[in-house]
Amino acid sequence: MISAVIVAAGRGTRMGLGVDKLFLPIHGVPVIAHTWRCMDGSPSIDDIILVVREGWQDAFHDLAHRHGFHKPYRLVPGGKERQDSVANGLAALSPNAQWVAIHDGARPCLSESALHRCLQAAYAHGAAVAAQRAVDTIKEATPDGTIARHLDRSVLWTVQTPQCFRVEIIRRALAAVAAEGKTLTDDTAACSWIGQSVHLVECPEPNLKVTSPGDLPIIESLLRPF
Repeated sequence: MISAVIVAAGRGTRMGLGVDKLFLPIHGVPVIAHTWRCMDGSPSIDDIILVVREGWQDAFHDLAHRHGFHKPYRLVPGGKERQDSVANGLAALSPNAQWVAIHDGARPCLSESALHRCLQAAYAHGAAVAAQRAVDTIKEATPDGTIARHLDRSVLWTVQTPQCFRVEIIRRALAAVAAEGKTLTDDTAACSWIGQSVHLVECPEPNLKVTSPGDLPIIESLLRPF
């Protein structure tokens, strides 16, 4: 059984609009509905866990009803940090779930091809992540904003979601991080704590995340209306 965990409990403070970015409209439909549609329509996914902020459950149930999402889903509360939210999502998985695709609610452009390739890589390696090769020249900076080091972009990648895992692996990794009292913003980083390698899956398709107001028109141009 393959489950999806959609992390949708963040506040999106970088948007600076005073509203939940996941409910900003794209083609007249909230961002999170587009993301949910990706997983609901995927033949690879059996059920969906949505990690949401307390008090927003009714809004998510309304989205499911309004847009006819048909796969089984469950809502669970978010945690203090992203890794806590993911842990809550993993705790709600069916006992039959062997594989999980963890995806940001603010990434509504996920293609079925990218999801499929990430899952296939996870089957082979235990853990895999959608990624793109760095195309810009990247510098390491000092605290005062000057260049400290020139990095070789030929070995640098930007990682995204979905991040796909054997359920047992990511649960063990997050438990190890929690035991050390560490805070991470990326689920694959937790795998380092248990020595689990993560396979990079090159996904050249646009997989943008809604982070700032300028992202919305770009993402709208990439998505089809409901």
